[in-house]
This record gives sequence, C-alpha cells and structure tokens, in this order.
Amino acid sequence: MSGRKVISLENLKVACKNCSLVTLCLPMGLEPEEVEKLDRIVRRNRPLHRGDHLFREGDRFTSLYVVKTGSVKTYAPSEDGGEQVLGFHLPGELIGLDAIAKNSHHCSAKVLETSAVCEIPFEDLEELSSSIPSLQHQIYRLLSSEIGHDEDMLTLLGKKNAEERLAAFLLSLSERFKRRGFSASDFYLSMSRHEIGNYLGLAVETVSRLFTRFQDEGLVKVERKHIQLLDIERLHCVAQGEQRDTGKRHCP
Repeated sequence: MSGRKVISLENLKVACKNCSLVTLCLPMGLEPEEVEKLDRIVRRNRPLHRGDHLFREGDRFTSLYVVKTGSVKTYAPSEDGGEQVLGFHLPGELIGLDAIAKNSHHCSAKVLETSAVCEIPFEDLEELSSSIPSLQHQIYRLLSSEIGHDEDMLTLLGKKNAEERLAAFLLSLSERFKRRGFSASDFYLSMSRHEIGNYLGLAVETVSRLFTRFQDEGLVKVERKHIQLLDIERLHCVAQGEQRDTGKRHCP
C-alpha cells in the first residue's frame, strides 16, 4: 500500500544510533558516545515467530525488551482458566518494566507475528544508567508512561461503552503507528478479533458487529486484518461519546 513504510527483517543488526526507532526507545536524548555505550549492551536476537514467548509468568526478571519490528502481546491467566490480554506492543515500545519491583514477571509476553526484538539486560542497564544521568531520566520517563497507559486503560474499561472502546482502540493504534513513521490510517491488525475483545472487555461477536457498523457508517474499511480509517475525525467523536451525523464530516 502507498504510504506504508516496511522494515526488513534483514536489517536486524542495525545499531541504536542508526535505528529508525531512536526517538521512541531508550537512546532518546543521549549524546552519541552514550548511545554507543548503550548499544554495546543490547542483544539483537534471531527473528521470533508467532507464538514464541519472550518470557512467561513467573520467570525471573533479567531483561527489558524493545520491539524492533512486528508486535507482541502481554497477557495473564484469567479466572476461567483462559487468558486476559493486558496490552499490545508495537515497534519502539518497551516490555517488562512491571517486573522490576518483584524481580519476576507477573505476566507472559507472546509474539503475534514474525518480529525482531532487542533485549537489554537490566543489570547492565542499571550499571550504565548510574554513570549516564540522561539515561536514568529516560527510564523514569518510560516508567511514568507505563503508569499513564494503565490509567488510560482503566478509564477506557470503566467509563466507555462498547463502540467508544473500539473507536478509542483504533485511534490509539493510529497514533502509535504515526509516531513510528507508518501510515496513521492504513495498517494491519496483528491481533485477532478475539484478542481485541479480550483486551477491551467485549465479546468477539460485539467486536465483529462494531467493525461492520463502523464500515457501514463510512468510518473504516475492513478487509480481514487490513484496516483503513476513512474518517478519523468522526472516530474521535465516537470515542468521546459524542453524537455524530453519518452524512457530515464534522461532529456537532
């Protein structure tokens, strides 16, 4: 599709200083020589495939992980013996910060599609950050961002109805893809309808019905996992619980 940037898995060895995600990940705000030091502790592993785990619940915490290409979901066991999806992680996003306090992972992280992930051993990162204040500040910023995301999710699940939740979810993906240099209105969903419903607290039938309704109203175009956001402004209206006229572009 036009306007879509594709990152090749052949370029997994790209150093931090040349990484297209440099402004989204740990190196943000560091001097070139500091980025070089950080780059030396980063492990760039072989490509991972759908179903592979970065870690499982109860594993000892040793590293943080940054998605370089692809996507990862985090989940925990649910009361009915299934799983509760906790989040979907896109390129440039850090996974594992929640395990720092107890030194073990309280959830599992599973790859949703062929992905490349950078592994950052936490002991090495701690040692390095003690001599680089700007790196330590960046870690604090990421922890704050994690807390903010959790608060947003609680608001989403506690106050919004089904269509507001799905609209907010699509807009969140749109903004995150945009920050990474991808198209904000044309992307693929690596997660299933069931996983989306699980994350949003909705039945899979409700998610499918809402996608159909959004398409009928001209908000989106859906072809299996390929999503096009046709009217982002009106999607914002839906997410905010405002009435919208399907024949008008602007919200009342």
